[in-house]
Amino acid sequence: MRPACESCDRALPAGGEAFICSYECTWCASCVAGFTDAACPNCGGDLQRRPTRSMRA
Repeated sequence: MRPACESCDRALPAGGEAFICSYECTWCASCVAGFTDAACPNCGGDLQRRPTRSMRA
């Protein structure tokens, strides 16, 4: 999982809110709010909430 937003470089903790496309481009919620049609600016793909990762070992 990428640790920061690709637009503003804001830190994105594993359990925090973030959005990804099918190519795993990663964005914070603030940047996604400004994207046209909530589409990935890199590939035009649909953005979805990034799943959280369990902290279990």
